[in-house]
Amino acid sequence: YSVLNPSTGEHLTTIPITNNDEINHCLSIAHTAQQNDWSVVSPRERSRILLNTAEILRTETQPLAELECLDTGRPISETLLDIRGAVDCLEYMAGISVTSSSVGQHILLNGSEPSSSFGYTRREPLGVTVGIGSWNYPLQSAIWKSAPALACGNSMVFKPSERTPLLALKLAEAYTKAGLPDGIFNVLYGDGTTTGAGLISHPLVSKVSFTGSVPTGTNVYQTAAQTMKPVTLELGGKSPLIIFNDAHLENAVAGAMMANWYSCGEVCSNGTRVFVQQSIYDAFCQRLLERTSKLVVGNPMDPQTHVGAMISEDHLQSVLQYVKLGVEEGGSILNGDDGGGERIRIWDGECEEGAFMKPAIFVNVQDEMTICRDEIFGPVMTILPFDTEEEVVRRSNDTPFGLAAGIYTRDLSKAHRLAASIEAGTLWINNYNLAPSELPWKGFKNSGLGQENGNASINYWTREKSIYCEMGDMYDCGYPM
Repeated sequence: YSVLNPSTGEHLTTIPITNNDEINHCLSIAHTAQQNDWSVVSPRERSRILLNTAEILRTETQPLAELECLDTGRPISETLLDIRGAVDCLEYMAGISVTSSSVGQHILLNGSEPSSSFGYTRREPLGVTVGIGSWNYPLQSAIWKSAPALACGNSMVFKPSERTPLLALKLAEAYTKAGLPDGIFNVLYGDGTTTGAGLISHPLVSKVSFTGSVPTGTNVYQTAAQTMKPVTLELGGKSPLIIFNDAHLENAVAGAMMANWYSCGEVCSNGTRVFVQQSIYDAFCQRLLERTSKLVVGNPMDPQTHVGAMISEDHLQSVLQYVKLGVEEGGSILNGDDGGGERIRIWDGECEEGAFMKPAIFVNVQDEMTICRDEIFGPVMTILPFDTEEEVVRRSNDTPFGLAAGIYTRDLSKAHRLAASIEAGTLWINNYNLAPSELPWKGFKNSGLGQENGNASINYWTREKSIYCEMGDMYDCGYPM
């Protein structure tokens, strides 16, 4: 599989498609290593290795960020933050390893007498786990899956997206340098049809964590169900961003830009349906237009760039088709005079063949239009006016997705009321697209199953066993002596 630089169109490398024999060999190694070398390691030692890995990545922040630029086409200003976020996740999961990964309960069952029977629970690793990563955040995806898996005593075979394969091996090198035993974190390259399906269906695999589209996630779920494997699915979204008339206007505009232009719109949680209360609709649109016109779209290696390249030429064409469809269905591009929604060429001698486009702001749109229903995964924002709180809740929830939502208001009572009513796994009040490791990340409805991050993530990377301990006699059991 040929890997291209999204910002230049140049060939970066070629990756192999792992076959079934190689999958069997890798999973066998991961199984043996987990049983003999990792499940017996203390939580404190696992924590130490994760902290060592975090420190290694911290010292290599700049070269790793530059490599992610080559891999994804995203600006260096964003990828630098990705590396720091990856370090934060490793450090957080190192703490989880010590405090929670092996903690059980002790339960008295027949009173508090010394002779009372009791029960207890123990947490155990699942065994060999599989992570299948996304192409938009390759390092973050690898760490969100591997760090909790390793913290809980599992081994992992990780398949990065064939579009962005470069960072996974760097993470594997860091783990090894940090002291992780051989065979505990493994990287297999390949596509979904051959390598992904082979990993998911393999009998040695105890758990699958996947990030990607809803159709592919559905296939992952169906395949895993055939062998009763638990899955974590972080899938797509069409998230609402709700802006009330009492919101701080500049903050709300900034939030809408973060919710749509970050990563060139290639973010599953993006708030692409921007609901603006009628009385501030015009003022909001005007200020958004002014600020969007100042965006620098260009070479992702340039620190001054705000919006980089899209992941590939074919994905760019898919997004441009949505822009065309939006106009055909009656929408207007607010920044059309500034080239909004059009492909652009970066005449810098380096990025002329890159997959670049100007962000598009759509107005005069209706909820039932395709661009307001489908996940486009590009820099295409739709702005929809609303009048009442009840109306915007109903319209926000009128979607098969439930990944995220944002609320801008100075009335925190109203904000919390809406947060309880919106059908989404992650919500922000007066901010957008933050993903701290301390908080769970999950989707409702078609946006996923399970969760990543947060203390409760141990529930998805361990199995809990119940043990009953009888302290009395069983002579009088009801059967003859």
